[in-house]
Amino acid sequence: MRVLITGGSGFIGSALIRSLIADSPKYDVLNIDSLTYASNESALDSVLDQPNYQFEKINICNYEDLSQAIKDFLPERIIHLAAESHVDNSINNPFSFLETNILGTYNLLQASRDLISKEKLNKPFVFHHVSTDEVFGDLEINDKTFTEESNYLPSSPYSASKASSDHLVRAWSRTYGLNYVITNCSNNFGPFQHAEKLIPKTIHNAIMEKSIPLYGNGKQIRDWLYVEDHVDAIKLITTKQIKNDTFNIGANNEMTNIEIVRTILNKMIEKFAFPRDILDLISFVKDRPGHDERYGIDPSKIISKLGWKPRYSFNDAIEKTISWYISYYSK
Repeated sequence: MRVLITGGSGFIGSALIRSLIADSPKYDVLNIDSLTYASNESALDSVLDQPNYQFEKINICNYEDLSQAIKDFLPERIIHLAAESHVDNSINNPFSFLETNILGTYNLLQASRDLISKEKLNKPFVFHHVSTDEVFGDLEINDKTFTEESNYLPSSPYSASKASSDHLVRAWSRTYGLNYVITNCSNNFGPFQHAEKLIPKTIHNAIMEKSIPLYGNGKQIRDWLYVEDHVDAIKLITTKQIKNDTFNIGANNEMTNIEIVRTILNKMIEKFAFPRDILDLISFVKDRPGHDERYGIDPSKIISKLGWKPRYSFNDAIEKTISWYISYYSK
């Protein structure tokens, strides 16, 4: 299968590419990435010499270059991961999120339409749009978790831009007949994630003996999904040839931010011989505007319909993640 992945040099995208290439020669992969600050080229060092891997440095907001790359590669599937994703940055500079997440997605959808209308593809084309649980907005503590039928009520410029892109994908299917899949995932964690995110920042700052900032009272709740489990779900959807459907991907690992930070620090103390005073690095800072209290996602549809379930327990996955970052930041 010929698979084009946008944002393939980012955290989730690079994990997906490493996994697809490991299944060689089942997949031919083209990675399109503009190599922003959040990219990590070293995450793909292991696949650079593989004959079924290609890379093109393209910004998805550049329609001409994007469209040409798609026509040249003739993908059977586009897995769209390229996005501005850091909520703090969206508050400070919302335009870049609107541009990348909305206009960039529009460009991909239009280029996909053009591909289908002008090229004879051997197999049906599917546009897989990777989205977030944040499009559903905020949950109260006692609320049921988000399902695929939950209303959209985004709170931040980031989540609003992702909600907009989800709507574009469904509209292009209804109006133009484009086959699609949308997946809404919970908070990912694992190797190669940028240090602006909570888990790598906690580990990095603990190693460097720097303050670990937590917004407000630290009691905001998130569901944590190991990136390799997320990749497994994406690949399963791909192999099943699912189209025109939506799936929530989560691991039922809801924890408060203060719980996740303390869990990491205690494991660094108990498993990796860090001093106990790293717990004193936790610092509560002014809450950010519009901060959602809780996200919780119901993955029962993908579990029952496709048979997916996480391979890793949270305990094993967080220990693997901590070990990887300690090694990475010690180089």
